[in-house]
Amino acid sequence: MAAVRAERRLCPLNGAAITDEAKRRGWQLLDIYEDAGASAKTTVRRPALARALNAVEKGEAEALVVAKLDRLSRSMTDFTRLMERSWKKGWALVALDLGVDTTTPAGEMIANSVANFSQFERRLIGQRTKDALAVKRAQGVRLGRPTVMPAKVVKRIEAMRGKGVSIRGIADRLNADCVPTAHGGAQWHASTVQKVLQSRMGR
Repeated sequence: MAAVRAERRLCPLNGAAITDEAKRRGWQLLDIYEDAGASAKTTVRRPALARALNAVEKGEAEALVVAKLDRLSRSMTDFTRLMERSWKKGWALVALDLGVDTTTPAGEMIANSVANFSQFERRLIGQRTKDALAVKRAQGVRLGRPTVMPAKVVKRIEAMRGKGVSIRGIADRLNADCVPTAHGGAQWHASTVQKVLQSRMGR
């Protein structure tokens, strides 16, 4: 990875290819960053990447350069977010293998194409998921996490409600007794109690 200043200083990750490109284009390398042994599946838990981003966003360099996009991240969504971040913060992003180079008009056009394709892919996945869920609902499949509420808790709620205790009052008593919710939560709300009662009514 590399960061570029006005005098073309770079802050690189994956040195050799970037060093050669820097010489060819007259860039000055600020530093070389490499997350040795770290997965490039995402951009999280990448200390070297974090330092490189800090360098460009502090204005120590003007561009972040990678030899191959998949060493920056194999997630197209992450890459798109980084491009958007670079545009907002005013630094450039260069991926040598794809020709992405937001320091040039042609490279910026490629970057926009990559971003547009990523957005299309996300929307396509979202639509497929939505359609699949609609089919499941039409088949009568109950969606969402299954309720794992202990029977004794359900009976207690029903008993309190049968004695005229308000929904809020039931939630307060359950919280006072540190009774966990269906999914292990620590806080009962009136809406949570209401859902339990409604689910029992719908049996």
